[in-house]
Amino acid sequence: MARNSKTEGHAARERQPAAAEKILAVARDLFYHQGIRAIGVDEIVRTAGVAKPSLYRAFSSKDDLAASYLRRYDREFWERFDEAVAAHPGDPRAQILAFLTRIGKRTQTPSYRGCGMTNAAVEYPEPDHPARKVSEDNKRELRRRLRAMAGEMGAADADTLGDGLLLLIEGAYISGQLFGNGGPAQSVARNAELLIGASLAK
Repeated sequence: MARNSKTEGHAARERQPAAAEKILAVARDLFYHQGIRAIGVDEIVRTAGVAKPSLYRAFSSKDDLAASYLRRYDREFWERFDEAVAAHPGDPRAQILAFLTRIGKRTQTPSYRGCGMTNAAVEYPEPDHPARKVSEDNKRELRRRLRAMAGEMGAADADTLGDGLLLLIEGAYISGQLFGNGGPAQSVARNAELLIGASLAK
């Protein structure tokens, strides 16, 4: 039976995005739960059930795949952040507390492995590494937003309050992994509320 080259070409183009998506989904799970450096390309393609050339057609290197994973993580992070903001229009204090309440709850789940951005920054101290760059951009933007929201609350020293909230968040990410269920990360929103109250009372 004669083959239709146009049909085959179309099918190949359809398979490539599907394979890339599958690879990225598998890499996201493995990278988040086990660490980026700990996972090799062979394990990713084996778990995804694809050939190694499929990975390198979609991603130029493992570093490129790691950066792609973190860019997706970044999008998901800001979706959650923006949901908390949208739920309390015009009330930055409630917005931050809603966001931190969700973080506190996530830290109590068995599969919690902290923040993928924080973990990647620890794994890759090299400032020019693609994964490091994505992580730093995320953290710098979070710091900017928290400082701006602290200013909207009327804090006399908005930058210090914003930085204090960032330190609480990062502490929750780490302590959530150390203590698990029942650990101090569960009260991150309450501690933020106390910090905000003390800052606005000055």
